[in-house]
Amino acid sequence: MEENRNQKIITLSFVALAFLTAIVMRVLLESAAATWGVVAKYYAHDWMKHGLPALLGIAVFIGLQFNTKVQVWADEVVTELLKVVWPTKRDTMAMTVVVCVMLIISSFILGLFDFLSRNLVKIILNLNI
Repeated sequence: MEENRNQKIITLSFVALAFLTAIVMRVLLESAAATWGVVAKYYAHDWMKHGLPALLGIAVFIGLQFNTKVQVWADEVVTELLKVVWPTKRDTMAMTVVVCVMLIISSFILGLFDFLSRNLVKIILNLNI
């Protein structure tokens, strides 16, 4: 059961990565087409605009899904991530409040130091020696 769940998570992750790879490839091709006329000439074709990013995405998926070393690594990653004990909503809210309070206190202290040092520099500069 756990092996099946891990495999589903891994496959879904590889599909997401393949999809993102296709999107990045498309954006890069659009940028290259806007920059260089030679690329723009080929980018006008549908096979370059849609086919090349799709083929690259499929190649990434196949390369990851059927590589045994990558599969073992991904299974270990999923297994370790499932062991993580995530904080509860209450703990997260409490830690967020603590961070906000500490930010307010530190900003007040830094502002006070800035005010005092600015006035000290003004006093020193206004001394007539």
